[in-house]
Amino acid sequence: MNNNNKQHASRRRVLGTLAAGGVGGLTGMAGCVGSLDDSDDEADDGTDDTGIGTVTFGVLEPLTGDFAALAEERVDGTELAIEHINESDDYDFEIEYEVYDTQLNAEDAVQAASSAVDRDGAEYLTGCISSSVALAINEVARRDEVIFAPAAADVSITGSNCNEYVFRPASNTAQLAEAMTRWTVDELGDKIVYHIADYAYGQSVKEEFETRMEALSDSYQEVQMTATDLGEQNYDSALTQILDVADEADALVVGMTGGGLVNFLTQGLERGLHDEIPIVTETASFAPVLAGSAEAAYGVYTGVRYVAGEDMGDNQEFVAAYEDEYGGRPDNFARDGYESVRMLANGIQEAETSDPTVVKETLPELEQETTLGTNTFRACDQQAMNRVWMGQAVEPEEGEIAEIDILSEFTGEEAMPECEATGCELE
Repeated sequence: MNNNNKQHASRRRVLGTLAAGGVGGLTGMAGCVGSLDDSDDEADDGTDDTGIGTVTFGVLEPLTGDFAALAEERVDGTELAIEHINESDDYDFEIEYEVYDTQLNAEDAVQAASSAVDRDGAEYLTGCISSSVALAINEVARRDEVIFAPAAADVSITGSNCNEYVFRPASNTAQLAEAMTRWTVDELGDKIVYHIADYAYGQSVKEEFETRMEALSDSYQEVQMTATDLGEQNYDSALTQILDVADEADALVVGMTGGGLVNFLTQGLERGLHDEIPIVTETASFAPVLAGSAEAAYGVYTGVRYVAGEDMGDNQEFVAAYEDEYGGRPDNFARDGYESVRMLANGIQEAETSDPTVVKETLPELEQETTLGTNTFRACDQQAMNRVWMGQAVEPEEGEIAEIDILSEFTGEEAMPECEATGCELE
């Protein structure tokens, strides 16, 4: 096997406790999809009479580079879902998997995905936090007829670059922009400076934010835009340009995430940016960003994809199981890793086969109970109908890591763009 691509070999940790309050509390988590009675699940010889057998997943994550902390968190959620499914009577199959390091590089990711499919027999792929990388794997999914659940947010992944094998449980930039722009116009204003990481995700943030600002305000104005390469370490030049026009604008919208956003906020604090202009971003609520930024996150406004404390769907059961397994609360990418596996597994169970060409016909509009409440992949673009929030990072009463105050909430229906606006042509 190619150990350069493979990070872990079929990692499977069996939970020690399956009683109520542990993962056993998740036994009904397939929810709206339903479950089968144990007595009907096995033939007399103890074999699986559905014929599903073992299902193989390839988990593609940037375990090195600026997104490594986000990737590690997502792997935790992914592994918890696999443990739950393999130990649950609700599923007539078990999942085997391997984790591959994509290193934030589309070429490496395509090689890893091809190895997962061609060498290791994967029928399902999940991961790819970088939008540019996820777009490359979209094409692998189409070519090899395997189902892909991306973690990246660029709207084109389930928009203009969609295909019938791509189902996204993660929230996209359009859903976040819907919440962020309404709040920004009402509370901050409509004269905007942009700074983005110059790749698919950053470009998508700007496009989705600007489109909605133009629709919401007749006086909307883009004061300035700056851009830096993904992986840039020094933001001095961009910060100088932003500070030069700060008094002409109502807000700075930042399209970055991971270590890049941490560095930008930290260097911005040193330059006095926070005192000159309100900062708005889609991803400052991520736990690794808050931890890395410390006081540089204080006061930053942010879109929010997941709130661990919310009582929605079976979220609290998930939180309890995650805390029991890892000793801390789950964040967005843990939830996303969990649901990426679980939502696909529910489609496999419903289809009574692991064949992706059949499962892809079953997943659209399949009602599922999730950590965000009842959810579906919308048929027109196969994007999950996720609720989203607008929040602000605030100084905590104890410690340095900011807490998130929720400012507003939007349902899945409210946050989703119209089908015709996505550019996806599945129907």
